[in-house]
Amino acid sequence: MNARLRKLYDDLSDTFWLVPALLVLLGTVAAFGMIEIDRSGTVPAWLLENWLYNGGATGARTLLGAVASSTIGVAGTVFSITIAALSLAAGQMGPRLLRNFTRDRGNQITLGIFLGTFCYALIVLRSVRTADEGAFVPHLALGVGIALGFICVATLVYFVDHMASRINVDTVIGLVSDDVRRVMRGLTDDAPQPEPPPPAHWRDAEPIRDARAGYLHHLDENGLASWACEHETEIRLLVRPGDYVFPGAPIALIKPPRDGAEEAVRDATALSPTLTSSDDLRFAIRQLVEVAVRALSPGINDPHTALSVLNRLGAALCDMQPVRMKSGVVVKQGRLALVVPHLQYDELVDAMLHMIRQNAAGKPAVLIGMLEVLTQVASVERDPPRLSSVRRHADLVMGDAERDVRGPDDLADVRARYWAFVDMAEHGPLGPFKL
Repeated sequence: MNARLRKLYDDLSDTFWLVPALLVLLGTVAAFGMIEIDRSGTVPAWLLENWLYNGGATGARTLLGAVASSTIGVAGTVFSITIAALSLAAGQMGPRLLRNFTRDRGNQITLGIFLGTFCYALIVLRSVRTADEGAFVPHLALGVGIALGFICVATLVYFVDHMASRINVDTVIGLVSDDVRRVMRGLTDDAPQPEPPPPAHWRDAEPIRDARAGYLHHLDENGLASWACEHETEIRLLVRPGDYVFPGAPIALIKPPRDGAEEAVRDATALSPTLTSSDDLRFAIRQLVEVAVRALSPGINDPHTALSVLNRLGAALCDMQPVRMKSGVVVKQGRLALVVPHLQYDELVDAMLHMIRQNAAGKPAVLIGMLEVLTQVASVERDPPRLSSVRRHADLVMGDAERDVRGPDDLADVRARYWAFVDMAEHGPLGPFKL
């Protein structure tokens, strides 16, 4: 159930309409509240004379009509600019990055302020009465409406500046790299991790099948482990967040079997038809990699963007130096309860670098940039298995350069960066000066 609630929260966070709808509701409620205060006659005379609108009904209607017509017009412009930004992002940076624009609170609040002000002005307008109609002018509500008009002006200035920065590719790369680091923090730990049991441990396990289909969006590890501990059994999940669950295929193994295991696994997992899991590190990395791959395509040919992505990926690997990837083993009350196939360091580096390297064939600037990033990672990371993974990718880069880079000078530059990496990996930052 916890997984489904988290999925519902993520789905609502991804929707573009929720915040504008709440602001429209707030504007509507505020309009009725201001009108009731005006009707009660509790507005101080000094406030009415010095700060609020104190004209007649005709002027009030003109003023409110101007506020309503202008705000709805600007709201349409804001919506058009947002759609244009989405089209630009989809074409140049990839359709998966549209999620970052639709989730942007600045865009949602801007549209909501204009629509909320429009609804506020309409509701207050309908309460204005001339002398022939009963002579009622809601002075306080009109004053608030004028203040909302000024707020809309400031919001428009903010929106133009906000969108100009959001469509900048470096800004988008920075935002996505922040997502990578956030998810990475949830998958790492400073404490030693328990080792998973060997594959032979599950030889007598019984498979748990799932009739659903979709991407694993959320997983309630603690809830499922608690169920396994309570029923004195062990569960090994065969999928992790971001994996596709095929109908009828085994989703987990259980040893020994227990009644209700299928329901427990179903309650602890939430599926989604689209790959948008906030718990999936590979998805966040794919977003960055897609920006680099599109930048390296012949239609765009922007190696500087690819280098910027490589720098962010290298920074994420440097952040991992003091921590370790979680093993996915959950122990409850001193006994094994759950094993989840968590992402490991080799898989992480592969997801970051394979596709970029494959699309950078024949581009020495990008290959040199990749070797320089790997050199910086090697200067920070001194764990032998991790260094071996980084070294493997440096060897792949060098192999691609030997095969695809035709210019002898360019190839010599790549070789020089490769041997600088080898020296860093073998001797560390001090190099030959190390005692």
